[in-house]
Amino acid sequence: MKVLVTGGTGFLGASVIERLLARGERDLRVLVRSTSKTARLEAVLAKYPDAKVEKFVGSLATVEAAAAALDGCGVVYHLAASLLGAPADMFLNTVVTTRNLLEAMRAKTNGTAPKLVHCSSFGVYGVAEAPRGAVVDEKTPLEAHPEQRDNYSHAKLRQEKLVWEYHQKYKIPVVVLRPGVIYGPAGGAFSARVGLNLFGVFLHLGGDNVLPLTYVDNCADAIVVAGQNPRAVGEAYNVVDDDLVTASAYLNAYKKNVKSVTSVRVPYPVLEAISVLVKGYNKWSKGQLPAIFTPYKSKTSWGGNRFDNSKLKSLGWQPIVSTKDGLARAFEDLRQREARA
Repeated sequence: MKVLVTGGTGFLGASVIERLLARGERDLRVLVRSTSKTARLEAVLAKYPDAKVEKFVGSLATVEAAAAALDGCGVVYHLAASLLGAPADMFLNTVVTTRNLLEAMRAKTNGTAPKLVHCSSFGVYGVAEAPRGAVVDEKTPLEAHPEQRDNYSHAKLRQEKLVWEYHQKYKIPVVVLRPGVIYGPAGGAFSARVGLNLFGVFLHLGGDNVLPLTYVDNCADAIVVAGQNPRAVGEAYNVVDDDLVTASAYLNAYKKNVKSVTSVRVPYPVLEAISVLVKGYNKWSKGQLPAIFTPYKSKTSWGGNRFDNSKLKSLGWQPIVSTKDGLARAFEDLRQREARA
């Protein structure tokens, strides 16, 4: 059965392809844009010369384009999404493209829709009203007020709801993975859950909150494990690693292993007060000061939660890289990048 991977040249995508190959898949099609950089993908494919991997140049811009990419495939690992940009662009490149893919899947003429393994996000959860320290698991309600969140979370929530809609209406087999903070070599240095860099000073906002980290290879393996397990169809799974560290521990380890940064710790009660003031001034000034902090955003990002991965583990998944080793690899890569800069 041929497997289609969208977003296969991205940070997570190349690792998913490697885990697919490591777990026995040998007939892959990778959807590649004409402007995509394929060096990481090529490095993965060089390890598996016996595999049949087709680099399909195309897009999901229309239903017809999606159907061409889908032709002959029985499983789709859908990783493609927009991480940055204006709201309209993010909606177009995340939600509209997913609808095109789902429409192409629904239109399969052989009567059997391919299975969709969809990569969602922790950003779909509505945790602003949860008490500090509440456990986020798959029963946690989805976000009820996406308009009060960031553009990425809003788009990912709408994307996931669309996936479930097609699953329910058209019986498309669906598996949903919700990763936390994906990190590793070639990834970013800081999640906003740790803090934000403003005017050359790093505002440490996460305090002693636990970070929902998942090393990129662990996340990729979780996606493949769930995608290959028939029991996972119709289910959603959190993707976080074991032995999670706090935001403070991460920041301190970064300073020790990568480089020193000027940081100011902002206690959560102070952040709450600042958020109220910023929101009020944003409204009074009619948007002259962007509402970077609002009480709702602060509760969502820095309110403090714990995270459960037991449902994913019930499928037999275990992290293949420990958090200790994952952080060491990530910091070594960041240190090398700093040296080259």
